[in-house]
Amino acid sequence: MNAGHIDGVCEIEKRCFSKPWSRESVARELENESAFYFVAEENGFAVGYIGTYRAADECYVNNFGVLPEYRGRGIGTALLKAATDGAEKSGMSFISLEVRASNLSAVGIYEKAGFKKVGVRRKFYSEPVEDGLIMTCYFNEPKDV
Repeated sequence: MNAGHIDGVCEIEKRCFSKPWSRESVARELENESAFYFVAEENGFAVGYIGTYRAADECYVNNFGVLPEYRGRGIGTALLKAATDGAEKSGMSFISLEVRASNLSAVGIYEKAGFKKVGVRRKFYSEPVEDGLIMTCYFNEPKDV
């Protein structure tokens, strides 16, 4: 993501989420050394994006959206692969995210990408209130301690 993507990412935020990030919040991510964003474009227009944070050897997806009219074209899968590959190549142990329990299409995409359900965050989402499934893709399966 670069400064030229901010308006497009904000439009995706507005159209995909009940509580979209502000333009200022999106712009600040460009200055965050722990943030890594990937944007999918069509004809120079942002149609999807994924944002991650990296800390120590852990990677967390903070937001991920594709404009509704562009879904079903493999854009989300490609963005997830870019984020996952980037995290693995940079030495992260895993990449993790939360997803609405009712978002079965997203859960399916994550499972196909190697993510496993590892927990539930009760009432994690608002508008509407809903549980969030914690899904994680380990690059090296953790050993029992």
